[in-house]
Amino acid sequence: MGTPEPLHRYTLAEYYELEAAADARSEFYDGEIFLMAGGSARHSMIGGNILRYLGNQLEGTPCHPFGPDLKMKVKATGLSTYPDVSVYCGKRELDPLDRAAQTYLNPTLIVEVLSPTTETYDRGKKALNYRRVESLQMILLVSQDTPGVETHVRQPDGSWTLREHDGMEKVLRLDAIGVDLPLAEIYRGVDFASEA
Repeated sequence: MGTPEPLHRYTLAEYYELEAAADARSEFYDGEIFLMAGGSARHSMIGGNILRYLGNQLEGTPCHPFGPDLKMKVKATGLSTYPDVSVYCGKRELDPLDRAAQTYLNPTLIVEVLSPTTETYDRGKKALNYRRVESLQMILLVSQDTPGVETHVRQPDGSWTLREHDGMEKVLRLDAIGVDLPLAEIYRGVDFASEA
């Protein structure tokens, strides 16, 4: 039996250089680079609905929503990733280690649309990493199979509370950014009977 090939470990600086020149997006965590797969039409529609709605609601405020092309890094753990939707309030802080100036550090709110292939990671390791972002006040984990959203909200003592919201009639109060987000807007145009 042969000896397995050692895994190549990358530095964050190497990742930033590779990512700046790459045609596809990837995540970085603990010395490893993970290519990000494309999403389904339903995944894209849900993310787009949230981005559009938040953009309209936040116009004229110091908060701005961004789609899945904006990279963020968790300073405490080194995870570099592309949330489906992120909201930054006030001045966005760039990661000084990214010479291409494409990575931000201080989101107020993050949204992940759950996919069958990434749901365990999004709920587990990724959410644990996100909770280490000092500026982050809220995480939304959005189902794409049924109308349902989990909200994770930072409490004044630094702990997090979880609430589940199921049904098209529900409205999420996003206190961190001063917006009410109806599930009917999140799932506008989504046909749950069709293929994802």
